[in-house]
Amino acid sequence: QVQLVESGGGLVQAGGSLRLSCAASGFTFSRYAMGWFRQAPGKEREFVAGINWSGGADSVKGRFTISRDNAKNTVYLQMNSLNPEDTAVYYCATNEGPWISRNEYDYKYWGQGTQVTVSP
Repeated sequence: QVQLVESGGGLVQAGGSLRLSCAASGFTFSRYAMGWFRQAPGKEREFVAGINWSGGADSVKGRFTISRDNAKNTVYLQMNSLNPEDTAVYYCATNEGPWISRNEYDYKYWGQGTQVTVSP
């Protein structure tokens, strides 16, 4: 059974930091690229960051850093200098292959999401 379980979300003040985690199971984690997406109320889901099978990373936010620990089957998103516009549900996802894509349709497994709320 494939599972992606996000954790680490919560309420933080503007300017603060938060680290999200995604624990994966049920597949060979190290063979696949992973991604983080987010969705705010009334908005479409958008790509935040991705990391390929060997650790190369792509991020649309300079304040955010994605990383992975293949020994722990876990991918992380370090978020710094948060602002209220970062408030959203954050999802981790598994790409269908080893290379990063910003297209959500290239991802075959999804977690349930974790809420991040940034207060003014």
